[in-house]
Amino acid sequence: MVSALTVRQVRRRYLTLYGLRWLPTGLMIPVMILLMQERGLSLPQIGLVGTAQGLLVLALELPTGGFADALGRKPVLLAAGVLNLASLAVFAVADSFALFFLVWALQGVYRALDSGPLESWYVDATLAADPQAEYERGLGYAGTVVGGAIGGGALLSGGLVALGPLGPVSALTLPVLAAIVAQAVALGALLVLLVEERPATGVAAVCASVSQAPRMIGQAVGLLRRSRVLLALVAVELFWGFGMVTFESLLPVRLAEVVGDPERAAALLGPASSAAWIANAAGAALTPLLLRWPGAAPGAALLRILQGATVVGMGLLAGPVGVLVAYLACYAVHGASNPLHSGLLHRQVDGPYRTSVLSLNSMMAQPAGALGGVVLTALAATTSVGTAMVVGAVVLAVAAPLYLPAWRAGRRPASDPAGEQAAVHPPSPRTVGDPPGPRRDGMDPTAVAEPVERR
Repeated sequence: MVSALTVRQVRRRYLTLYGLRWLPTGLMIPVMILLMQERGLSLPQIGLVGTAQGLLVLALELPTGGFADALGRKPVLLAAGVLNLASLAVFAVADSFALFFLVWALQGVYRALDSGPLESWYVDATLAADPQAEYERGLGYAGTVVGGAIGGGALLSGGLVALGPLGPVSALTLPVLAAIVAQAVALGALLVLLVEERPATGVAAVCASVSQAPRMIGQAVGLLRRSRVLLALVAVELFWGFGMVTFESLLPVRLAEVVGDPERAAALLGPASSAAWIANAAGAALTPLLLRWPGAAPGAALLRILQGATVVGMGLLAGPVGVLVAYLACYAVHGASNPLHSGLLHRQVDGPYRTSVLSLNSMMAQPAGALGGVVLTALAATTSVGTAMVVGAVVLAVAAPLYLPAWRAGRRPASDPAGEQAAVHPPSPRTVGDPPGPRRDGMDPTAVAEPVERR
């Protein structure tokens, strides 16, 4: 991939680009819904325009992952950045249902393109710089960076709203303009910092990559059929997608229930959300310690159980303080578990299919989240919010045994013929992206033995 860069340089570039990628999101989170309401959309209309993003992400997640593996990560990330910049520009002036629908449609394509290529580049570039390097620590730092970027962006957004309005620009529009500037900076940094070797460029490369993308997707899906470890790891996302409804959708309702006043609950939830992302960052910073003890797979399993326990606390504890403490703990656990899960996933696949597998993993959460939204909200309406949250917590915790295959594979010697090395390396022709072949880290692809160091 990029042997001219050292492991430390690759990590620094990855973390810089990752932080810049999430800063516009942090700026937008506090004002998105309010700005659409200010421009005349009702809540049902806001929910409807949001479906454009979800449907496009679900439809394009796999094709864009295969395209990134075939063509290269940098051009796909650049295209994603341009689309995000365009969606933010339209959002700044949108004043109708049709324009906001266009905004969310552009966001859907952007998020599908953006899902996976940067992380795949980081892992492959790290292994190219040092085949024995452990990349998990960088993935853990990324969780810290994203928490800081979103939390800091949200705080900056609140400050801009407090300063506004400025002339004809409303207070709620100021963070959108700041997000446009931040996205432009992120695009410039991507052009400079992400260095990638590609065997072919130009129109011929694009055409060849389009034709190769379905094959890359098919080979990535083939890995799931051949590797019990990879299949189990991807299946974890089904349970997580279902259970995340508890702390993303049901928490505001639960908080309003214990406070007794929806407006006061909303006022509490604003700073609590920023604090949650900071807690997420703190949890991700614990990754190196968790890798040393209890290890990647056992640690990930224990954290799934612990996250279920925090959701039980959100559903059963009395008073806003107890609910919010459990909420912050939930996000801290979430930040700690994501790097462990990502590291285990990366160790099951070689570079040519890395982004496709990440897309498969990400895509699993989409239908599960939709099912969880229907089931848990219906359960909350017929019983209680607390009961629905406890059910979601159980689903989160039930995923823990799915890390057992990865744990067993990590304890198996690399020379053990019972391993699944052949299963994760299907034969494939040379593509426009990374060439197939033996792993550059020289490791058994199923090995998940605890590394010295490590979304």
